[in-house]
Amino acid sequence: MMDNLRTAANSPVLKIVLALIILSFVLTGVGGYLTSGTDSYAAEVNGQTISRTQLEQAFQQERNTLQEQLGDKFSVLASDEQSMKQIRSQALERLINNVLIEQYSRELGLSASDEQVKDSIRNTPYFQTNGKFDNNKYLELLNRFNFSPDIFAEQTRQNLINQQLLMVFSGSEIALSGEAKLNAELLLQKRTVRLATLELKKIQAQQEVTDKDLQDYYVRNKNSFIAPEEVKVSYIKMDAVNEMDKVSATSADIDTYYEHNLKRYTQSEQKKYSLIQLATETEAKVVLDELNKGADFGKLATKKSTDKFSAKNNGNIGWMEADSLPEEMKKANLKEKGQTSSVIKVPNGFAIFHLDDVKPQITKPLSEIRPEIEKIVKQEKAVDAFYALQQKVSDVATSDNESLAAAEEVSGIKVVTTNWFDRNNVPAEINFNSVIHAIFEGNLVDGQGPTGTNSDVISVDGDRAFVLRVDNYKPETVQPFEKVKEQVVELVKRQKAEKQLQIESERLLAALKEGKGEQAMKDADIHFGESQVIQRMPQNNVLVDAVFALPQPKKDKAEYGLAKNNLDDVVLIQLDKVTPGVISGEQIKSMTDGYQSEMGNAMLESLLISLREKAKIKFGHIE
Repeated sequence: MMDNLRTAANSPVLKIVLALIILSFVLTGVGGYLTSGTDSYAAEVNGQTISRTQLEQAFQQERNTLQEQLGDKFSVLASDEQSMKQIRSQALERLINNVLIEQYSRELGLSASDEQVKDSIRNTPYFQTNGKFDNNKYLELLNRFNFSPDIFAEQTRQNLINQQLLMVFSGSEIALSGEAKLNAELLLQKRTVRLATLELKKIQAQQEVTDKDLQDYYVRNKNSFIAPEEVKVSYIKMDAVNEMDKVSATSADIDTYYEHNLKRYTQSEQKKYSLIQLATETEAKVVLDELNKGADFGKLATKKSTDKFSAKNNGNIGWMEADSLPEEMKKANLKEKGQTSSVIKVPNGFAIFHLDDVKPQITKPLSEIRPEIEKIVKQEKAVDAFYALQQKVSDVATSDNESLAAAEEVSGIKVVTTNWFDRNNVPAEINFNSVIHAIFEGNLVDGQGPTGTNSDVISVDGDRAFVLRVDNYKPETVQPFEKVKEQVVELVKRQKAEKQLQIESERLLAALKEGKGEQAMKDADIHFGESQVIQRMPQNNVLVDAVFALPQPKKDKAEYGLAKNNLDDVVLIQLDKVTPGVISGEQIKSMTDGYQSEMGNAMLESLLISLREKAKIKFGHIE
C-alpha cells in the first residue's frame, strides 16, 4: 500500500539521470565556477582562486551524490564529523585538479565553441523527447540537481576540452602491433598440467593436542576470543503502513484533490509535425514553391530533405507539445491541420514545417480516476498521521525518560523487549544501520552501562520509525577457556596441520625436481590427476597464477611447482606443455587500440602528477 514511500528513492530513471549529471561533474568538476570570487578563498592554484563558495558547491554535490547512493544509511555517515571533513577535502582536491587541467588546456590552445557546447547538450539523450531536445526536461533535470544552465554549459565546455586533451595523449603514443601481438599471445597462452592435492582437512583430522598445547594457545591469543558487547533493548515500532487502516478519503477530499491537481490528469494539446530541411535558402524556396503548387510533402521530404532521420519517414518528426517546441518551430506558428510554414532558418540550414495532425487537450473525468485518487488521498493522510504520531511519541519519550510506558500509551503501540544481542546479531525488525548506531554509538550506553534515557525517534526508509532504550548492557569481555575450548582445539589442530602440510609438500616438490617423485608420492599415497588445459584468461586465482609463473618445460622434462587452493590445501603442479596463444589480425588491431588508450590515460595521470608538482598551490579556509 505504501510502495511509493519505499521505492521513490530508488527510481532507475532518477539514478540514470543522476549518473549523467555526476559523470559531467566527475569529468569537469565545477570548471564553470572557477572564476575569481570576492569571498575568502579555499585554495589558490597558480594565482587562480578557488573560493569557499565554489568549494561549498562542490562539497554539496559530493554530499548529494552519496545521499542518493546510500539512501537512509547516509544519515550515519553524515553524523560522522571526520567523514564529512574527508569528503570536503576530496572535493577540494578535485577542484584543484580541474583547475590544473583547465590551465594546461589553455596553454595548448584547446577550446570548445558555444555552438559545440549547445550541440553537445541538445544531443544528450536524457534531455530529449521523441529524439528531439526538450528544453523543459533539460531545465527540470538541472533544477532537480541544483545546476544553473550557465554552470552546466561551462561544465559541458570543460568536458569537451578534456576529451580533446585525452585524444591528444591517446594519439601521441604508438602501441606497436608486434608488442600487442606478443602480449596477446601470452594472455591467451594455454598450459597443460596435472595436479595432485594434499588436503589440509585430512591432515588436520590426524593431529593430536595436549591440554598444555590448548592452554598455551589460549593464553597467547586471548584477544582472539573476545565476546562483543551485548544489550537488551525495549522499543516501539511505528509503521506508516499501519496508518492506512486508520484513515479514510471522503468524497469532498477526492473532489478537492482532483481540482487542485487537474494538470496531472490533463494531456496538453499535441501536434504532429513533418519537416523538409535544405542546405540553402534558395533550395528551400524552390521546394516551398513546389509544395504551394500541390506537391506531396512526404514525397518531397523523402527525396530532398537533408535531415536523413526524418527523411526516412516521409519527413515525420512526431507529436509535440507547445512547451517543448524548439524556437524555430514556434516561429512557424502552425495552428491548423494541413498548414505549411514559410522557409525558416535553422542551425543546419533552412527548413519547411508541416502540421500533419492535432490532438486537442484532454482531461480525464473524475469518475474514471476516482479509485486512484482515493488511494493517493489515503496515502497522504497516512503519511501525515505517521509524522504526527512520530512527533507525539518524540515529545513524551523526551519528557519521560524513565521508560517507554508514556510513549506506549500515547501511541497505542505495544513495547517490544528483546533478548541479549550484539551488533552483529541484531533482531531483524530493528536491524538498520541508524538504529544500530543509536544503540551502540549514541548516548544510550556509556562505560557504566545503560544511561537510562530514551532515544529520539529514528526514521528508517521513510516509512518506519523507532524509539528505543537500552535496558541492560554487557561490556566486551574475554571469553573463559572452557567456553571456547572446542574452538581452540580446532585452531591448534589446524596450526599443526599447516606446518606439517608445508613440510610435506616441500619435501615432495624437492623429490619431483630430483626425479624421485614417483616413489615419494606413492609413499605419501597421492597421485597426479588427468591432464588438463589451463588458460590465464578469464580465470584469475592463486593456482592459475602459480601455473603461469612456472618456466616453460624443456624437452620432455616437466616443471614442478606448489600453490594453495581456496580451501588452503596445497596443490602440486606438474607442467607438461605450453601452447602459445593464437590471435587474429582483427584482435591484434583491437589490442593495439586498447594499448594506445591505456597509454593515453596513463600519460594523462602522469601529466596531472607533474602539474601538481610544479604548481604553486596555496590552501586557505575550507571549514
